[in-house]
Amino acid sequence: MKNKLSRFAIPYVIWMALFVVAPIILVVIYAFSSAAGGFTLENFGRMGTYAVVFGRSFKLAIIATLICLAIGYPVSYMMSKEGPRFQRIAMVLIMLPMWMNFLLRTYSWMSILENNGLLNQLFQKIGLISLYNSVFGTNIEYFHMINTSGAVVLGMVYNYLPFMILPIYSVIVKLDRSLIEAARDLGANSVNVFRRVILPLSLPGVLSGITMVFVPSVSTFAISKMLGGGTEMLLGDLIEQQFLGGAYNPQVGAAISLVMMVIVVICMVVMNRFGEGEEQAVML
Repeated sequence: MKNKLSRFAIPYVIWMALFVVAPIILVVIYAFSSAAGGFTLENFGRMGTYAVVFGRSFKLAIIATLICLAIGYPVSYMMSKEGPRFQRIAMVLIMLPMWMNFLLRTYSWMSILENNGLLNQLFQKIGLISLYNSVFGTNIEYFHMINTSGAVVLGMVYNYLPFMILPIYSVIVKLDRSLIEAARDLGANSVNVFRRVILPLSLPGVLSGITMVFVPSVSTFAISKMLGGGTEMLLGDLIEQQFLGGAYNPQVGAAISLVMMVIVVICMVVMNRFGEGEEQAVML
């Protein structure tokens, strides 16, 4: 039986070797190689010139993750308290935008946020821009929303919010209701039940959601390019520029990619360890 299972696993091993292990090995080789092909650490030293991009990427990713958590947890909690029919409908509505292409969803936000876009046209028709001009003594024709950090964060939140809602909801909906009933029988009110029972037990889902939102947010390049207009360069844009742009330098791009992979792995390990510690604390 084990031999049969091992034979079935061969295609997956080959797939992993070709499309996961081999690219990582190539990135490591490039990161520690000079343009002439020799060993060097200079590629990592040159990363200091991009400290601003690193800081901006982590700042916007953290902001987007916190916003997703602030929205996603209440939505997940309310969904778990409703009936099965409502939960199915809510899941479809949450998943529906993800059935469309990622670039199409981002392009739609460009048409909404641009200077003559749908949102500014709405503000003009309801007189909000005129009211703003009269209150603050300005003479603007539109609110500048596109090509800003706020637009980039909005794009991250819109595209990655389902990755926060789904893991939290899947954990909360499977909680043992007898624990909640026992807490109420012992005199705990709704706030204490949530704080002492539901929140600690839902932390694994929270940590999974944070990881699933933070990792793609910190490495995105399509959102920052389309909604940031190239003015809000993030690490994904920087890596793409090193490999495909005018500043062609795959060695530095590989070094940045390797550092990013290490940072992401460290974040995931810390999150997992924190989640395990919380689970043990709750069990005790």
